[in-house]
Amino acid sequence: MSDSVRLLAQHQNARFLLYPRFLSGLTVGGQPLAREAGMTQANQATALRVRRASEIEATGDPAVAVDRYLIESRDSGGMVALVEYVLAPRVLAAPMHRHSREDEYSVVLAGQLGVFQDGEEVVAGPGDVVFKPRGRWHTFWNAGDDQLRVLEVIAPGGLEELFRKLAEPGGEYDPETLPALAAEYDNDVDFEATMPLVEQHNLVF
Repeated sequence: MSDSVRLLAQHQNARFLLYPRFLSGLTVGGQPLAREAGMTQANQATALRVRRASEIEATGDPAVAVDRYLIESRDSGGMVALVEYVLAPRVLAAPMHRHSREDEYSVVLAGQLGVFQDGEEVVAGPGDVVFKPRGRWHTFWNAGDDQLRVLEVIAPGGLEELFRKLAEPGGEYDPETLPALAAEYDNDVDFEATMPLVEQHNLVF
């Protein structure tokens, strides 16, 4: 293991402390999640309903980063998931990674979103939308000095289950274990390529 990877392992993101869950019976890793009261599999994705703020599951550390699961794959018949990311200043959300199945679209609600993709960097502000197609090496971070809030559209859905896996005890960004876990969701990660961004932008990871 290189020195840079060891350094990353020593500075694992504190976001993966699991919040208490508001809905009982939830599981992770592709297993069925509990349906909301009164819902059946047939009408789960089509019925008019409201998910109250108090019912939205969240994982993370509010001092560093939080993921809020607004729309899950099971809500849309697998078509899409919607996750809100809340990042403290200069926090890197993930190591360099690549999806084989999912396209992602980042809608910036507040703050400055830094994105790296295949050698190119951009910074997006409130109201901007960043397109991150599948098959591209990328990562993102809070590029500003204020809190960053982003709505992440993931199509098709299902990748949010990996986020929950990472929130479980022992599921942190460990260079020894994350590649195999990510591969279960047809994702690749590259810790070696992550360190230059951490150093260049003085990021927390």
